[in-house]
Amino acid sequence: MQVFFSSRYTFELPADHPFPIYKYQQCADYLVQQGLLGKEQLLDPGLASLEDLLLVHSAGYVEKIMTGSLSAGEIRKIGFPWSEKLVERSLAAAAGSIEAAKAALKTGGAANLAGGTHHAFADHGSGYCLFNDVAIAIRCLHRSNRQLKVQIVDLDAHQGNGTSAIFASDERVYTLSMHVGSNYPRDKFPSSLDIALERNCSGQDYLAKLKDGLEKSLRSFEPDLLVYLAGADVHKDDRFGQMNLSTEEMLVRDKLVLETAKGRGLPFAIVLGGGYNKDKSLTARLHAQTIGMALSI
Repeated sequence: MQVFFSSRYTFELPADHPFPIYKYQQCADYLVQQGLLGKEQLLDPGLASLEDLLLVHSAGYVEKIMTGSLSAGEIRKIGFPWSEKLVERSLAAAAGSIEAAKAALKTGGAANLAGGTHHAFADHGSGYCLFNDVAIAIRCLHRSNRQLKVQIVDLDAHQGNGTSAIFASDERVYTLSMHVGSNYPRDKFPSSLDIALERNCSGQDYLAKLKDGLEKSLRSFEPDLLVYLAGADVHKDDRFGQMNLSTEEMLVRDKLVLETAKGRGLPFAIVLGGGYNKDKSLTARLHAQTIGMALSI
């Protein structure tokens, strides 16, 4: 399984910033330390091109991002102070998802140790998301195969509103989002299937609803590729997720999604999604746990 990673995924944020930007490097380091991957197996994806971005995002929005001409309100909505390093990081993360999606179709499975920026819309960003990497990756695939059917399984604790909006009228893409119904974002956009959960629902209830939704949607849509947004913010100790899964239940979640895909002969591409654990090192370990499961099946 090919795994994509870039040192550009990490850049300096203000010391009091709530986003755990360090988790990407920590995840890569942990995978190497545990012997799950060699350093040489972490493949640098490069940077997404302007042409790639414009498959999803408006020219005006892309120009604002690239030139740092966002308004104060737009910057506040995104949640990051603008910098050239932020732009570079966003281009690298998008490239990682593009390459992971391409590799998945060739080899059966691949992962990007970043991505999952599902709150980015075509013409604006929000919730720490500038460019919608998953949407860009799928549109890149559609350049060479216009009929390719892709199912997104978004298991971040927050609804994937930007992704759902981008693909709302595209019958080739099925968006499944399982999230806390009363959590961020306030303005949700309907997915193909939304599974809205109560705050702090039990792991047992979560896994049962996931199994049911996954099986029904795959059976009805019959995709050619599954993109798994494996958010770590569903953990019981996450600062923002408002869910209640244990570390072990998250492993069961990952196994359920990935073995279901494998059992159907369905290629999968993994992106990380959110994760803001109270234990700073646990966020990276939870992401690495997902990759470890994928490597083992």
